Amino acid sequence: MFVILVYDVKEKRVGKALKVCRRYLHWVQNSVFEGELSRAQMERLRSDLREVLNLEEDSVVIYKFRTKHYFQRQTMGVEKGGEEEFI
Repeated sequence: MFVILVYDVKEKRVGKALKVCRRYLHWVQNSVFEGELSRAQMERLRSDLREVLNLEEDSVVIYKFRTKHYFQRQTMGVEKGGEEEFI
């Protein structure tokens, strides 16, 4: 599945959340990641995030798409993040 993940994490945990997300997804912008994951990878990502987040203070939103076939990404302004380009 294709995934877009965004988070809003307290400053003291941002570094840990960033490291976890970068293990599984491509960094796009501050607190925004995207990429292809299997179901098993998605569960590991969620589990790893649970270990570093305080779910009473932090927020993570994960958008899941069955395929990238109908997905289009447009950027306005400065392109940030990973080296890979998604269409």
